[in-house]
Amino acid sequence: MFQIIFHHPGFMIPILVLLSLSIICQINIGVIYHKLIRETENMSTTTNKSLQQLKLKFSSCSKLHDGISNIPIFVDKYMNQIKIHKISPKALKHISGQLVLLSILIAGIGACIGIIQGESFFYILPFYIVSFLGLYSYFAISSFVDISGKAEILRTNLIDYLENHLANRLEQTTLDMKLIQGEDISSPEKDKVSDTVTDNSSFTYKEAQELESLLKEFLT
Repeated sequence: MFQIIFHHPGFMIPILVLLSLSIICQINIGVIYHKLIRETENMSTTTNKSLQQLKLKFSSCSKLHDGISNIPIFVDKYMNQIKIHKISPKALKHISGQLVLLSILIAGIGACIGIIQGESFFYILPFYIVSFLGLYSYFAISSFVDISGKAEILRTNLIDYLENHLANRLEQTTLDMKLIQGEDISSPEKDKVSDTVTDNSSFTYKEAQELESLLKEFLT
């Protein structure tokens, strides 16, 4: 049976290699997204350089432009910049699909050549079997990895953290600095910090200096 399958090694080996590479591409995308999703579940202590850069860029933009009005767009731009070996996940997914189609094309050419040469059905059948199994494996792996679903989970986690945690913390920190520095702030802003800083005179000069230093370090 093994000899029948590899009766045309010049066709079968490239077909199997292409199918394997296609599956590896999808698995790589799934692994990268899975790692990022796991890191976003605890963004405050993440060690992922990409996510740390995202937090730093968000903090810088919020400081320069007094907040970011459209956080989903900010997150979408970040996700478009994700690279896997210098290739975007979307491009790698397309490459995976093209590899499968190329393997099917090679199998079809091999089967046609076998028919032209008058080979028996048993020597041609492996081309069809490998093609069907290759397609099944491709779609099965696609369903299992669920790249689109993982990408949506990652996007949701990032928007939730930036919008409901980091943005509020940056805003609170900015207001606290204004109070420490003795700047005038509007009544709504005073209400936001009333639970944390009620009277600037409650800080000693040394405590105010230390707190201001910590806040500046957080924002820069």
